[in-house]
Amino acid sequence: MAVVTFISHDGEKHEAPLEDDQSLMQVAVDNMVPGVDGDCGGEAACGTCHVFVDDQWVDTVGRSGPVEEEMLAMNPEREPTSRLSCQMRVSESWDGLVVRLPEFQM
Repeated sequence: MAVVTFISHDGEKHEAPLEDDQSLMQVAVDNMVPGVDGDCGGEAACGTCHVFVDDQWVDTVGRSGPVEEEMLAMNPEREPTSRLSCQMRVSESWDGLVVRLPEFQM
């Protein structure tokens, strides 16, 4: 089974199983990962599913698109590898993915 690791701002790790074609946000919410809220339900309208993709995974998972950019541009914690996890469709090929969570979600 493919697994993703979410790392909270204070270093706590939460592993969750990946299922093809779910959003990364849904994976987090379904597995009660603290720090991923997904208030808008995956519409890229709130920014409460912000994650930082580990550098070694950026090419695999891709960079943010125009829809994400609108929300991420307003976030003071934005980093070069920031993504909205609701816009990331997972794949079992992402086994071992690591994402960090910001201290606060907008």
